[in-house]
Amino acid sequence: MRILIAGVDGYLGWPLAQHLAMRGHLVGGIDNQLRRRLVAEVGSVSAIPIATMDERLSAFHEHFGARLRYYSVDLLDYDALANALRDFQPEAVVHLAEIPSAPYSMRGPTESVFTQQNNVLGSLNLLWAMKEESPNAHLLKLGTMGEYGTPNVDIPEGFFEVEFRGRRDVLPFPRQAGSFYHWSKVHDSNNIMFACRIWGLSATDVMQGIVYGIWNSTQSSDSRLSNRFDFDSEFGTIINRFCCQAIIEHPLSVYGHGGQRRSFLPIQDSINCMTLALEHPPKKGEYRVLNQFDRFMSIYELAELVRRSALHLGIDVQISSHANPRNEVENHYYNPDRNLLKDLGYQPQYDPDELTQSMMESLIPWKDRIEAHRNVLIPNVQWDGSHRTASKLNTKGNTA
Repeated sequence: MRILIAGVDGYLGWPLAQHLAMRGHLVGGIDNQLRRRLVAEVGSVSAIPIATMDERLSAFHEHFGARLRYYSVDLLDYDALANALRDFQPEAVVHLAEIPSAPYSMRGPTESVFTQQNNVLGSLNLLWAMKEESPNAHLLKLGTMGEYGTPNVDIPEGFFEVEFRGRRDVLPFPRQAGSFYHWSKVHDSNNIMFACRIWGLSATDVMQGIVYGIWNSTQSSDSRLSNRFDFDSEFGTIINRFCCQAIIEHPLSVYGHGGQRRSFLPIQDSINCMTLALEHPPKKGEYRVLNQFDRFMSIYELAELVRRSALHLGIDVQISSHANPRNEVENHYYNPDRNLLKDLGYQPQYDPDELTQSMMESLIPWKDRIEAHRNVLIPNVQWDGSHRTASKLNTKGNTA
């Protein structure tokens, strides 16, 4: 299959490209390396050093037998995007090319507008380009379980049956997103659902839980194939951040009492799930929603999991409570469905306790690198916007 990955340089895009190539698929990649620039903008780095894009492409060619066909394209540039699709002629398109950070989207008006502009308009451009250049290709778009929020009812996979005033219908499940980033994903979902209905595109909208872990390539001895691993409070997912905190014996920072329940899955299972969805596409004109996660736990339970794993390595790290920077319910009902991927044959393969311990063992060589950036581990973005006033005061007018 000819599969084009938008966001191929990212945390999920790079390992997905390797995995698909190993399975015999022909892979194309689109990226403008925005993720690298944004992480640098917030004063952070990948805990595991990553190669330049040119070095990555050379390594891909050496280890997988065929050069990854790469397009240095911004999805906001419609003509360049359409030309890439026309040249590659994909049978499937994986859309990972979005800004994946709720805190970044809440920094201020510039970051909020940029997040929605990049995500929503980029996705619209991709839909139009697919309609014009690859109308029979399957679109796999990465959504987020955060689109649903935390309703006081069970969460279905995209749609539910409702009865109102004696009439029944199947409707999209109401979204209750908790940040401007998560709302951008909701807007994407609505636009993709609409495009499938009016243009006959086929799409899989993957509502993904929080992904964590280190991708271990079969060619892991070549550092040019290494995957990025962010740990800052804006682009590092929570278990990854906890593991990096543990490595440098920084208290694990739980927001509030830690009762917030979220869904999670290891990066290896995320890659397997997306591959399964690509190899079992929906029918023409179908908009399909898959909830993708292995389990759900409270944030405090996650911190305890990491603390236990650290103890096995002789690291005695504490758990500390921080004032919650987010406007969210900390104790709530949470019971999402996850049946459709199981129906396709998916089975989780990784134990969280073993995986977090293995992660920390892999991170120990980069302890000094993490320590040098410990200031990015604690959030400095408040959902109520109060950080903006404090920032202006602290920098004496320098808002850079």
